[in-house]
Amino acid sequence: MCTRIKLAEIAKTEALRPFHGTLLNEESNIQPIVHLFPRWSVEKADRNWCAGFVYYCCMRAGFLFPYSPAECVSCSLAGCGGWEDFAIGDKRIEYHVGNDEKFIPESGDIVLYDRVFINLEHDHIGIVIENKTNTIIVAEGNTFNDNISRILERNKDEHIRAYIRIPNHFSYYQES
Repeated sequence: MCTRIKLAEIAKTEALRPFHGTLLNEESNIQPIVHLFPRWSVEKADRNWCAGFVYYCCMRAGFLFPYSPAECVSCSLAGCGGWEDFAIGDKRIEYHVGNDEKFIPESGDIVLYDRVFINLEHDHIGIVIENKTNTIIVAEGNTFNDNISRILERNKDEHIRAYIRIPNHFSYYQES
């Protein structure tokens, strides 16, 4: 069964693979991520696949939802904005703003960032592996805009836009 703990474990394993887009001397290995999005290609995804990585990990963990749920008014789950639309639009999913002091992130929560790489809202996304007092350990794709997945320690600061908590055993296709 799909759980957030399983999601965190899979995200950690997959980030440490590591996945990477096209690098100077290496061909991209993000095809398993890209193939989940029918209108995407490795070339289009290159340097822009962090949200696709999150979706890929969710599918590997057994969560069931389409790559473009009806709630994604702006795009599919290949984009950070799509994840926000999905979380806000499906009342079964928890959405917590980043500065909500009452919310405590847990392993398997999805974290949405603002202004990490470029000066735009929801420009990056990852999966929480571990929560610490002032930081979170996160599995991310396309980190530092260098086209590689990694495990990072990020500060809990103004760059955290929101946390998304998908319920354990969630299926988009079943009412809870």
